[in-house]
Amino acid sequence: MRTYNIYLLFTALLILTGCKVSKDIETPQPELPQQYRNAAASTDTTSIATIDWKQFFPDVTLQGLIDKAINNNYDMQKALKNIEAAQLQFRQTKWNNVPQLSLGVTANTSIPSQNSLNGISLNNFLNTSHIEDYNAGGNLSWEADIWGKLRGRKKEALNQYLKSEEARKLVQTNLVAGVAQGYYNLLMLDQQLAVAKKNLELNEHTLRIVKMQFESGQVTSLAVQQTETQRLKAAQIVPMLEKEIIIQENGLSILTGALPAEISRSSTLDLTPLLTELSTGVPSSIISHRPDVKASEYELASANARVGITKASMYPALNITAAGGLNSFKSNNWFNMPASLFGMVAGSVTQPLLQRKQLRTQYEIAKVEREKAVIAFRQSVLNAVGEVSDALVKVEKLKQEQEFAADRVANLQKATTNADMLFKSGMANYLEVITAQGNVLQSELDLAALKRDQLNAVAQLYRSLGGGWR
Repeated sequence: MRTYNIYLLFTALLILTGCKVSKDIETPQPELPQQYRNAAASTDTTSIATIDWKQFFPDVTLQGLIDKAINNNYDMQKALKNIEAAQLQFRQTKWNNVPQLSLGVTANTSIPSQNSLNGISLNNFLNTSHIEDYNAGGNLSWEADIWGKLRGRKKEALNQYLKSEEARKLVQTNLVAGVAQGYYNLLMLDQQLAVAKKNLELNEHTLRIVKMQFESGQVTSLAVQQTETQRLKAAQIVPMLEKEIIIQENGLSILTGALPAEISRSSTLDLTPLLTELSTGVPSSIISHRPDVKASEYELASANARVGITKASMYPALNITAAGGLNSFKSNNWFNMPASLFGMVAGSVTQPLLQRKQLRTQYEIAKVEREKAVIAFRQSVLNAVGEVSDALVKVEKLKQEQEFAADRVANLQKATTNADMLFKSGMANYLEVITAQGNVLQSELDLAALKRDQLNAVAQLYRSLGGGWR
């Protein structure tokens, strides 16, 4: 009968261990459009987010910069350390169900008062004024995971580990896009510098002709001054762009984890290859591709686990303890066995009663934090869809802007050539020449900026779809 009761007790214990004290909130299904705004109607479910970044950015120099950034960037290294710490924490939770064991050896002497009852008893019965105690043993304690509190901690640690991995991916996607955009900006500055230098040569050529006309009395000193002003304006742009180039090189160097240095370029803005097939896939796939969305999903799972942990803390806790070892009041027979052996086993059930409402408050806070995690997940999905739509409209409209700007540049270049020829033949004045030169300079600078913006928009679309971490 006693054995039957023990089996019944353990069966009940196993049943209680499988109990779940709180119900998880499922990952919400956010409202998503059938296709992104500004996206071309298509049934293609593939997305550029699945393309490896080395295939998406075929420029060899850019690939080298991105590779260095992934390996050496300090934000990336911190993200990897966060993963390492989360992994250690998760491994630790696997030991939560293992009993705690401690070993100890103690020796002490107690000298009671001669006028105390203990002192008199020692003198009368043991003929000594002190008593010694020698103890060597171990203490074992184990908490039964009745309400799933330990499992909840393991679940929380697992999701925090997975979240740290998504955080690493997020750092990489931003890093890949950031390096690409910085590199494109550098190529734009190179092209603008070449334009500025070419325009400066034209201005200097025009100034020489105007000075010759002034010496022959054909124009006034005002013509020389205005032409010189135009030349100085063009000359000022050169050091400004050279400054921006060095600053951009320094920024890219720091992104790659290196000291500021010159960055070699093997391509130009016009020759930089651009991916033409920009398939976005279906919006529902963004949940699996975007690291920040996945991180929000794992945070919600962690919040579910914390709710269960805090609620389980309000329920009774079953603890089993045991102690055993060797004990003696004489050192010479301390390790005599079996006479010095002792042992003790105890079980306890503890129900928190008055905790100044702390446990209930912690539980309610955990539920509020879980609701916040749901909101954060929905917000991350909404932001992701918005970023894709923004990138799509930029790609589309910048292409149109670039076509108009290229036509404008071609027209102004012809106008500049014609103005220069007419000026040399005396059929146009200096104002028409310097105006044409100023217009073509600004239009070529704008065209270079639009080319850079278009490349950046493609890189932004790649990042917003969740590409770059593969």
